[in-house]
Amino acid sequence: MDIAIIGAGMAGLTCGRRLSGNGHSVRLFDKGRGPGGRMSARRALVDGVMLSFDHGAQYFTARDDRFVQQVEGWHADGVVARWPVAGNDAWVGTPAMNAPVKAMAAEADVSFGVRISSIRKVGTGWKLLGEDAPAEIFDAVICAVPAEQVAALLGSQAPEIAALAEATVSEPCWTLMLAFDERPDCPDTIRDAGPIGWAARNASKPGRGDAECWVVQGSPEWSRDHLEDEAATVETLLLDSFRHHVDGTLPPVCHSSAHRWRYAMCGDAGEGAIWNAHTGIGACGDWLHGPRVENAFLSGWELAQRVIDND
Repeated sequence: MDIAIIGAGMAGLTCGRRLSGNGHSVRLFDKGRGPGGRMSARRALVDGVMLSFDHGAQYFTARDDRFVQQVEGWHADGVVARWPVAGNDAWVGTPAMNAPVKAMAAEADVSFGVRISSIRKVGTGWKLLGEDAPAEIFDAVICAVPAEQVAALLGSQAPEIAALAEATVSEPCWTLMLAFDERPDCPDTIRDAGPIGWAARNASKPGRGDAECWVVQGSPEWSRDHLEDEAATVETLLLDSFRHHVDGTLPPVCHSSAHRWRYAMCGDAGEGAIWNAHTGIGACGDWLHGPRVENAFLSGWELAQRVIDND
């Protein structure tokens, strides 16, 4: 089949790779500027030095044999490494969290910067609608985006998937990216400290360089309460919380910026993946499997398997 996958994150790329390996023609479309999604890294040029922050997922673990095998392959290719600071089973992308997603995207037919708004039935196939959407008709469409974006894409054509997605609610997260002139006097990671759900010293991760970069993430509850605040307000509040946690003393800040993840930690619809062979519409993503990087991988893997089993 000629298959379109909307969303080129971990789930979409995993699904696409398995389908391509089994003889299907697959094209992926993503509204982002590049690969990563919630595994993205943010860069900032400060005084001629390029700083990098893992401002989404901080690390991942591998427990299922299918994902363990994949992580071992990434490790052999040098795109992931262990991060003992977060635990003996913690892995990170190198030199940034998006490295494994970038590696998969490099081997796929992906169009970034393409915003698909909906799909329409044309004959026996499907046409993608939206800014810079392709002209061709596809035999099947797979939706690999966060739950909150599914209804707009599939609502009129797959209402049962849209309804399930609408019932699966994600938690938001405000993330503060900080760079200091020198190292703060505190541990490399901080968990569950009032408004702060997580804070980490980026430089403690392998391959990140020596710049004193930190990521401070608000807890789900705090982020929900401040979801519509201005970014400048959030910067001040989270920096004050960080300073309070380290007994009021921090080195001078040379960079500060905040990013709002409206859909940071997904719910779990418990379906694994969805495939309707009759309509040629499917869905995969962590919201169908669970809120971990591994779950996104497994959802994409399982959806591809359902398509293959129905060939």
